[in-house]
Amino acid sequence: MSKTFIKMSIRLTAIMVVWTACYADNPIVQTHYTADPAPLVYNDTVYLYTTHDEDELVNNFFTMNDWRCYSSTDMVNWTDHGSPLSYKDFSWASGDAWAGQCIYRNGKFYFYVPMKLKVGGKAIGVAVATDPAGPFKDPLGHPLVGNDGSWGDIDPTVFIDDDGQAYLYWGNPYLRYVKLNEDMISYSGDVVEVPLTTESFGVRSKDDRATQYEEGPWLYKRNDLYYMLFAAGPIPEHIAYSTAPSAVGPWTFRGVIMPTQPTSAFTNHPGVCEYKGNWYFFYHNAALPGGGGFNRSVCVEQFEYNEDGTIPTIKMTKKGAPQIGHLNPYDTVQAETICWASGVKTERCSEGGMNVCNIENGDYIKVKGVDFGKGAASFEARVASGSEGGAIEIRLGSPKGTLAGTCAVPGTGGWQTWKTVTCTVDGAAGVHDVFFVFTGESGLLMNFNWWKFHPVK
Repeated sequence: MSKTFIKMSIRLTAIMVVWTACYADNPIVQTHYTADPAPLVYNDTVYLYTTHDEDELVNNFFTMNDWRCYSSTDMVNWTDHGSPLSYKDFSWASGDAWAGQCIYRNGKFYFYVPMKLKVGGKAIGVAVATDPAGPFKDPLGHPLVGNDGSWGDIDPTVFIDDDGQAYLYWGNPYLRYVKLNEDMISYSGDVVEVPLTTESFGVRSKDDRATQYEEGPWLYKRNDLYYMLFAAGPIPEHIAYSTAPSAVGPWTFRGVIMPTQPTSAFTNHPGVCEYKGNWYFFYHNAALPGGGGFNRSVCVEQFEYNEDGTIPTIKMTKKGAPQIGHLNPYDTVQAETICWASGVKTERCSEGGMNVCNIENGDYIKVKGVDFGKGAASFEARVASGSEGGAIEIRLGSPKGTLAGTCAVPGTGGWQTWKTVTCTVDGAAGVHDVFFVFTGESGLLMNFNWWKFHPVK
């Protein structure tokens, strides 16, 4: 699906979903289609690794060439770090950058990802980086597991137990695991296949498989209990889970966490993390305009465990997780730090990191929970334009809310020729959702790198 079609979809449905665009926080990424969320908490920040459903499908099937990385410190405003890894970074792979998971150990980040082999079926590789946002590199030059021609070696989940032993689980329609060595790029012992019994993984409503287990395992530990979440069948998938007294079982089926719902895609994929004393459940659906089974979007909900440690039923919501704290507008904030966006995309920036691009008249970015304190006096933005430019309207509360300032953006001679522009601000005090509304003539207006407010003296 082309970017132009996505923009048309958003604008044609604007009247029907305007409240969603103004007040919803789910899905958490709107600039790209994302799926298969894998959260990682590191240095007081949640890093979220996702797959990337391309806008334009090939053969009307999953078209996925790379993985993407986002981060947040408040669970609502997410910074886009771009793509830290592609299947093209693996000499032995030919495509299908499907669901993976990243983990930190001994100063490095290990990203376990499945791909299609150049010859044969699917296999799982590992890539290593010293920064959570990458870039990641393949240290092996060959798959870590699954080089036997099977098509089911997908959806790895990785977990390090309290005793230091690391485990890698994966598979569809089977569930297998290995014990990773401390180097995290090799393993010891045999590949173990987990018995899929109804006592362990639930009774399926159809007889196409033995249990509810379908794919997408997610392993973690809370207190003394090990949790195995998974995408459950039949199609369309729901999310269910099992628990065990150890990382290798025996597993006991505990029930459904997320039933299929009106915005469900035909797949789903769980991810769970604890952050700042709260627990979060990540999943994907088809809620964005133009969304569907092959154009999915990642969402998040906050939840609490029941007293006995079981997980409650979790509904998909447009509201999403509550914000933790507020955003400081007097720091330099990357323009690709977004709670909600309409019409725009992101790309690599010549000044480093990412910038917001594909900006046309009427597009906007929402940044949630901005605390201006006693008030802002001025605003500056780093912009570039290969056209005649336009303007950034600073509005409070909604895209048509109180106008606090207007920053003119001239043509700069190129889409990566950057200039800092400034304007005065009036009426921005206290906490507000801030909307940067882009205005101008038809066509592309500008690119947007970062912004910063300055307080009243």
